[in-house]
Amino acid sequence: MAVDGVSNVNSSSSSSTSSAQQKATLNYDNFLQLLIAQMKNQDPTDPVDASEQMSQLASFSQVEQTIQTNSKLDTLLASSSLTQAGSYIGKYMTSADGSVKGTVASVKVYSDGIIATTTDGGSILVQAGITLADKAPTTTDTSSSS
Repeated sequence: MAVDGVSNVNSSSSSSTSSAQQKATLNYDNFLQLLIAQMKNQDPTDPVDASEQMSQLASFSQVEQTIQTNSKLDTLLASSSLTQAGSYIGKYMTSADGSVKGTVASVKVYSDGIIATTTDGGSILVQAGITLADKAPTTTDTSSSS
């Protein structure tokens, strides 16, 4: 019994993109097989119009190119998210609701957003409304000693 090797392990967004590419390729290959079967089995007295077949082939090629473009766009957006996330490390961040504050120690990039973890363990969802500063604001002591 032959066993195929595992070739590539990617992040979840990349694997879903490659899965979409595999499905598109499978559909494209299936179309070509159907086209060949149609040509072999067509009625010689009423052949299928060649321009219609070429139009169908062009449509499938366009769909395949669109899927590849989407894959490259996903890669570009993931790269952009990583660059953006890396710039947050060491900065002072306040969550949108103001409940979590602190210096960012690490960031995690997910397919639907970025979560920053502060040095004291707080988690901040990077979204509209966060406050970002180079350093923590200085506080002044208002109590007076007598």
